[in-house]
Amino acid sequence: MPNAKADTPFVTDVKKLRARARQHIENGAVTSGYLGDTDTACRILNEALATELVCVLRYKRHYFMAQGIHASSVKAEFLEHAAEEQDHADRIAERIVQLGGAPNFSPEGMLSRSHSEYIPGETLLDMIKEDLIAERVAIDSYREIATYFAKFDTTSQRMIEDIQAVEEEHADDLAELLQQIPRDSA
Repeated sequence: MPNAKADTPFVTDVKKLRARARQHIENGAVTSGYLGDTDTACRILNEALATELVCVLRYKRHYFMAQGIHASSVKAEFLEHAAEEQDHADRIAERIVQLGGAPNFSPEGMLSRSHSEYIPGETLLDMIKEDLIAERVAIDSYREIATYFAKFDTTSQRMIEDIQAVEEEHADDLAELLQQIPRDSA
C-alpha cells in the first residue's frame, strides 16, 4: 500500500503556482506565501540596521582614536570589524527593500533604534571592552530576531544567522585582544 504522504506533490499545482506569481507582481519578492507582517519585519530589520550603523561608527572612532604601543594591531582589527559591520548594514538594507520597506539611515533617532550603545571609550582597553559588549548585545539580539523570522521568513532568518556568526567571530577576536593588552598599559 503506497504511503499517502509520498504521493502528495512537493509543490502545489504548477498552473496555480504560476497564476499566483502573476498576481501582485509589484510586490516583488513578497508573494502571497509570505506569512509575516512586512511592516513589523521591516521595523525589526531597521532596528538591526541601526545597530550595525552604530557599530560601524563606534569601530571607526576607535580605529582613529586608538593610541599606544599596542594600538597598531588593535586598530587593524577595528578597521576590519567596521568594514564587516558596514557589509551587514548593506545586506539588511537590501532585505528591507526586498520586503517593500525603506531602510532608515536617518541619524535622528538612530541610537534609540539601535540595540547597542555608542560608548566611545577613553583608553584602548575601554574601546575593546565597549566593542565586545556591543557584539554580545548583537549576538543575543540577532538570536531572538532569527527565531522570530524562523516561523515565516527563512531568507531573513538565514541572513541574520549569518550576520550573528560574524558577530560571534568579532566577540572572540575582541576577547583575545582583551587577554593580550596589559591592564596597566592600555
